[in-house]
Amino acid sequence: MKAFCVACVVGSSVLSAAAPAFAQAPLPTPSAAHPWVQGAPFPEPSEEVLGATAAGKLYVFAGLAPGWKPKALVFEYDPTSNQWARKRPMRLASHHVAFATLNNKIYAFGGFTYPESGSPGWVPTNSAWEYDPATDEWKELAPMPTKRGAAAAGVVNSKIYVTGGVNSLSGVTENGIHPVRAQNVVATVEEYDPAANSWKAVRPLLLARNHHVAIGAGDKLYAIGGRVGSGFISSASNNVDLVEMYDPAADLWSPRARMPTARSAIAGGLYNNHVLVAGGEVQDQRFLAAFKAMEAYDPASNQWQVLPSMPHPRHGLAAGVIGNRFYAVSGDGQSAGNGIEHSAVPYNEILQLDLVLK
Repeated sequence: MKAFCVACVVGSSVLSAAAPAFAQAPLPTPSAAHPWVQGAPFPEPSEEVLGATAAGKLYVFAGLAPGWKPKALVFEYDPTSNQWARKRPMRLASHHVAFATLNNKIYAFGGFTYPESGSPGWVPTNSAWEYDPATDEWKELAPMPTKRGAAAAGVVNSKIYVTGGVNSLSGVTENGIHPVRAQNVVATVEEYDPAANSWKAVRPLLLARNHHVAIGAGDKLYAIGGRVGSGFISSASNNVDLVEMYDPAADLWSPRARMPTARSAIAGGLYNNHVLVAGGEVQDQRFLAAFKAMEAYDPASNQWQVLPSMPHPRHGLAAGVIGNRFYAVSGDGQSAGNGIEHSAVPYNEILQLDLVLK
């Protein structure tokens, strides 16, 4: 989300899927005193990456180059060998896509594309894709009813719910959304049925938001944190700590205990029915910064627990849970518009969850 540079170009994400794996040494052993360890660094550090897990591996998608050019990255991380491998690029070069995993297939919804002509901007899309890690192939699905980016998706009872996001206001003719133009932050929630490849609208969020996380735990869906007012942290927006729970059986949302730290551009995961939230960014009149915060929500007790912070602050990071470990990969070490030319970081930080969360 940095200020754009029209002359900048896309990075090396166009390399062939046949590129070799990036081998690394074995992981260090975590301990109660040091529950975070460093895994193999991400081969192409980038802001606005997104994560999903399938079949015991972590997949990192998307990425955003200077000038708001989407990178369409796909990398696979194997925890067993502690190495990365480049996979086929995303079929549609887009950023701020909502990802979710069901039955070892990864689903991608919406996001923003680069304008076909004119000045740079974030153009909302309603595209929907299924990625099969076993074959490294993408399949186009029935499009979402509503174009939007910076939404979040979660799975409950074999259905995928795409929540919130932002798109253009009706009547706006410029190229997508932009920090200097008013935007339409939405409370829209749409349910996707992979078995039928079909969509239906369900009850909207209580609070329209974007850059949040949505995670299914048990038979409920949780929408956590995020941003209101704008899709851009540097524009007229605010972070929120509000948590909502959706009951698909009743088609109802209800408020739950607030997250300890209001933040957006966060990443999450699920471990032992606890919802995990990492990183994020903030701006106000005093500072602009990225968060190291790592927090866990227990739906059963409706309580939050503050976990040991990530070693390095980041927003727009990729994350996922495999076994008893939480992986936090790459992202931006500062908030948007910080003036730092190269603030994307390569960190692959791994938290041993059974040491900090029982």
